[in-house]
Amino acid sequence: MHYPCISLVSKKFVVECTQQLNIRSAVALRILTVHNPVHQELASPFKMPSNKSVSDAPITQFQNCHILKDHKLQREDLWVREGKILNPEKLFFDERGYADVQIDCKGSIIAPGFIDTQINGGYGIDFSSSTDNVKCGISMVAHKLLSTGVTSFCPTIVTSPVPIYHQVIPQIEVQDGGPRGAGILGLHLEGPFISKDKKGAHPEEFLRTFEKRGFHDLLDTYGSLDNVRIITLAPELDRSGEVIRELVSRGIRVSLGHSIANLSQAEVAVKHGATFITHLFNAMLPFHHRDPGIVGLLTSSEIPVGQSVFYGMIADGIHTNPAALRIACRAHPKGLVLVTDAIMAMGLPSGQHTLGQQVIEIDGLHAYVAGTKTLSGSIATMDMCVRHLWQVAGCSVEAALEAASLRPAQLLGIEQAKGTLDYGTDADLTATVNCTIAFYSSVYTFQPKHEIRVYFIKQTFRPGDQCNSAEKLESVSYLDITSHSSPKCVLFECAHIHGTRCTVRATINQCSSH
Repeated sequence: MHYPCISLVSKKFVVECTQQLNIRSAVALRILTVHNPVHQELASPFKMPSNKSVSDAPITQFQNCHILKDHKLQREDLWVREGKILNPEKLFFDERGYADVQIDCKGSIIAPGFIDTQINGGYGIDFSSSTDNVKCGISMVAHKLLSTGVTSFCPTIVTSPVPIYHQVIPQIEVQDGGPRGAGILGLHLEGPFISKDKKGAHPEEFLRTFEKRGFHDLLDTYGSLDNVRIITLAPELDRSGEVIRELVSRGIRVSLGHSIANLSQAEVAVKHGATFITHLFNAMLPFHHRDPGIVGLLTSSEIPVGQSVFYGMIADGIHTNPAALRIACRAHPKGLVLVTDAIMAMGLPSGQHTLGQQVIEIDGLHAYVAGTKTLSGSIATMDMCVRHLWQVAGCSVEAALEAASLRPAQLLGIEQAKGTLDYGTDADLTATVNCTIAFYSSVYTFQPKHEIRVYFIKQTFRPGDQCNSAEKLESVSYLDITSHSSPKCVLFECAHIHGTRCTVRATINQCSSH
């Protein structure tokens, strides 16, 4: 029996409740909008008998929800069995079956699980660090990502010494998500084949080229391309065309970034098979009306017929001005892929941390290379990026959600399995709950044998947003509570918002009903 993780958000916290439902991976309910305080309760799943003419696996029905389907939010129920989304017509009329478990979503939005294609680490873990136990760190980050709505991700390794690649790459394998964490879709290797002039936070002493032996230089550097999904490189480097062609032939997505390429060079790279742009506007030539550089790919007439170009955007309110977000979104809305570019400091307090071989200083929501004002990744979570894009880009809620789900799935060529709620696709789900900025008392009742973990949401609201206390909220801590005994009521209430930190009280009392 597979035990999934169901993450539920209300009143600014997340409750993960592991139940005996055969759902493939996380259901992460995340904050998206703000409205007046409304007391919300999580009803215990209601169980019904079902017809087992096709499968003995239990059927779960999510009721009273708005699902993101065919680019629109639609008021429909969602049916899941064995980790796949069911067609209710076939279930009713062919199988004469119905739900074993019904879950009232209280009007929540259910969208496909978020996919982060560029994340360097988080919660104290740096994916580019040399260690003999990379898998342990990856697993910890994967688990915590569920509380941000992310159900799949591409661990990203930045420019590093050759021995680091040879040690780390073999330890990170593709794996499905589940109750213990988000799935791993493959590695994103950002560097070292990038421009010295646009290196950003990448250490110059470890940058490399493939001008001598082409693809073999790249292969010698990485050691192995097993489980590699994306490689970022600068297309103006000598012999980049043959390298791009070889990578594409192996099923690896090539992304253009950290580059001084002009538009013509970028278009040639796309004709060789490049399909992605790494963090648009950042670490590339600025837009110029005579030569827009890589940015010009968004409206280029030289893109081969049938080929799409996607572009990553770090919508954290720091890396990209809202006006630039709006320009990109309106110029090429179907290519926008939200990425966090998060570093190990995501989820940690301000101070000094690392990114690969660099020391990074965190000042509020800014991450700089120590001693400079060079941005070095972000500390944003994906739900923050979705919310910020929706707020400032003038796009619809559907478009913002798809930028974190459907578009990255299309980029990776996995839209038949992930990124949508179409029948037969993986039941990787993210659910959003309307919620207020302050905490209000809420009581939830859980049945026996449920595992309860409580997470205090980090960085959900941008600095400057108005809190009920008239103070700015920048970061908060988290609290874990686990229960394996009899039914309990868990009471959460606001304690205090002070400065840039928040505290919360949580009391657990024995009870039989709410």
